[in-house]
Amino acid sequence: MDDETFLEETFQLRTDYIPLCDLLKYCSITESGGEAKHLIAEGNVLVDGDVELRKTAKIRPGQIVSGLDFQIHVVAAP
Repeated sequence: MDDETFLEETFQLRTDYIPLCDLLKYCSITESGGEAKHLIAEGNVLVDGDVELRKTAKIRPGQIVSGLDFQIHVVAAP
């Protein structure tokens, strides 16, 4: 894996939670919600190190969402 293609990002959450498919779209991991749902359904997305197959899983501050070429740290907005 090339370090230049690995995305590491911190996402500031302004609500209680964000659906997993929306997080992937907002962070530009996927170009659309449909693409995000497909990525999740294939088992290519981990939440806190475990495969997550629920497209609308509630992602909350403190969780880490990752995949082959990305890692998103979700934190509460100040």
